Amino acid sequence: MIEAWIEGVGIFAPGLVGWEQATGVLAGRQAYAPSEPPKLAPALLPADVRRRTTEHIRLAVEVASEAVRHAQVDAAALWSVFATSESDGAISHNICEEVAKEIPEVSPTRFHNSVTNAPAGYWCMAVQSQAPSTSLSGFDASVGVGLIEAGVQVAAEKCRVLLVAHDSPFPEPLHSARPMSALFGTALVLAPARSAHSLARIAVVIEPALRALSRLPDAGLDGLRTGNPAARVLPLLAALARRESAELFLPYVHSQALRVTLEPV
Repeated sequence: MIEAWIEGVGIFAPGLVGWEQATGVLAGRQAYAPSEPPKLAPALLPADVRRRTTEHIRLAVEVASEAVRHAQVDAAALWSVFATSESDGAISHNICEEVAKEIPEVSPTRFHNSVTNAPAGYWCMAVQSQAPSTSLSGFDASVGVGLIEAGVQVAAEKCRVLLVAHDSPFPEPLHSARPMSALFGTALVLAPARSAHSLARIAVVIEPALRALSRLPDAGLDGLRTGNPAARVLPLLAALARRESAELFLPYVHSQALRVTLEPV
């Protein structure tokens, strides 16, 4: 069993813009209205740097920034884990189009933005972090794989870890092969011990067989959960917003599940 304490949360998706606003929706106090979110422009990235990034990268930096502010910790000192199902589909689409030309001219900026650890690189540069950072992918179980990786680091190194899960839709024709309903990003600051900023304690266990995954009562929110791999974490965030103890099941690899126990402070 892996244990950690949640100290900060960030979230960005249609109808869920920032943890303060999203809490009311996830707790059921406000109706979910999946309106178009504002344009992503994370303040941590200077304007000239933002112009060289993509929505996928800006999404990761935005939610990471919010979680760190919420936890009131030093961003540069945090270890980090960035989890994404498919990296940056828009960039992959652009590169595929370019290499199909008779004389391909792939932009170096677009090429370096295409790699899985590009968001982590922009984040570490923005906060001047030299702490270890891991970028990973686990298809539909990416957020579960990220949670295990971050939890292991918290337990083994006795340090705070920033977990960021982020996925955004592909353009056609990739969208037809790998559809995603909307962009979704979230971040958690996990700590090895309780502090003045602790929101809840979580315990995570890998279940050897697939369990019935946790769902959300609101059809719109549950559609977001199933429509974006990063959003599979929504049942955990909803329980945290309600400040309720809960036992949840999130997807994991090889037909397994994660049993996550949440105990609010």
